[in-house]
Amino acid sequence: MQELVRTNDVVLISAIGALLDGAGIDYLVMDQNMSVLEGSVGVIPRRILVHSDDVRSARQVMTDAGLAHELRDA
Repeated sequence: MQELVRTNDVVLISAIGALLDGAGIDYLVMDQNMSVLEGSVGVIPRRILVHSDDVRSARQVMTDAGLAHELRDA
């Protein structure tokens, strides 16, 4: 698994999830339940991970959607 995006923005996470779902790319959102430890403040960023074989496709989907600036460095 490789990190695609790291963000605190839950709306962005939802949008990226919809894009990846639409492209048929499996992904995993890590640290989503950390709000229990942080007190629901949203301090700990969530990470979207994709399988190493899907990184190129996922990055292209994000770029095509105008979200290239949100991508982590490769």
